[in-house]
Amino acid sequence: MDNTHSYSLIEEIWHSTIHGIGLLLSVSALSIMCVFAAQSGDGAKIASALVFGLSLIVMYGASTLYHAICSPKTKSILQQIDHCAIFILIAGTYTPICLLGIKGETGWILFGIAWGIAALGVSLNIFFPQRFRRPSLVLYVLMGWMVVGAVKTLIANLDTLTLSLLAAGGLTYTIGVIFYVWRKLYLNHAIWHFFCFRRKRASFLRSSISYYGLIAILYRVFIIYSL
Repeated sequence: MDNTHSYSLIEEIWHSTIHGIGLLLSVSALSIMCVFAAQSGDGAKIASALVFGLSLIVMYGASTLYHAICSPKTKSILQQIDHCAIFILIAGTYTPICLLGIKGETGWILFGIAWGIAALGVSLNIFFPQRFRRPSLVLYVLMGWMVVGAVKTLIANLDTLTLSLLAAGGLTYTIGVIFYVWRKLYLNHAIWHFFCFRRKRASFLRSSISYYGLIAILYRVFIIYSL
């Protein structure tokens, strides 16, 4: 998150390529989720599919542009947008978890907290980008793991496979942060995103061949960013 850090051309090609693939898969995921949601006729499922899917597109779109653009001035602006988009995606992924998994008062409270923190994170990244670089990374991880506060409800409402994928996604992301902050490692950023991408792809494939309904897809598609 250091604005002074620069990547080589080869690294940026890797970054933009991986993010571009993620963007294409995000569009596909949104389409699939919307089809399932429309068939169910459930307003909560439709809203969850739209919010989650669009947040994926926003994040991957912003990140692809950030790594693909060469202009230093434009790149600096896109980096801020990229960091803001991460907060949007985290809150977007919490939406189906709260509305379809946790439900009730607890679900709505967690939903409000997630989007409240996201709004705060976006604001701080816009107005204090230099001072909020490192705190952002900590907030990303903490924000993701706050779901453990509703672990009893999740255990009661979700099947074992979905719970396992949620836990695996969170652990994979947290471990992947090591690569993200390991700036001296060549292609560290690409390794970090490939690490995330593999978990998302596997999660989507698992959901595609199961019959647990839309809620399973919402939890498993790109589950690594359920943080």
